[in-house]
Amino acid sequence: MSANKIDVEKKRAEEKKLLSVMIGIYCRGNHGGNDGNKKELCDSCKKLEEYALFRTEKCPFMETKTFCSACKVHCYAKEQREQIRAVMRYAGPRMIFSHPVLALKHIRTTIKEKRKRKMFHKRLMQEFRDNMKYVAGMVATQWLMLIANVFF
Repeated sequence: MSANKIDVEKKRAEEKKLLSVMIGIYCRGNHGGNDGNKKELCDSCKKLEEYALFRTEKCPFMETKTFCSACKVHCYAKEQREQIRAVMRYAGPRMIFSHPVLALKHIRTTIKEKRKRKMFHKRLMQEFRDNMKYVAGMVATQWLMLIANVFF
């Protein structure tokens, strides 16, 4: 197995763990777990967890993406996407108390990805500005040649 394949599988396992932890925090906080049992998930949260883990297992973009929220393609169905957003909004800030290492890793990865996107956008805009001068020059040249052909 190549090193890249191992890294992707490790990343996939970490994302699955993060999803399970966050869904657990959400379920305990909002539903009280299964019949008051704080360790087990209620039925709706269990279904959401199964769905999220299945989607994570089948994700073709795991090698390049950080989290589902940063992905270009949303593979979750609309209902489950809204549910997982609610889970993330609730569990994200509370994770620092129950799983501080996992929370800090998540925060670090999110900040790193935002910086990378910001730098990409900055480079893209610079490239656009540089090419804009070139394109404007080409358009002006084409117009002058057109005018010269019409009048001369």
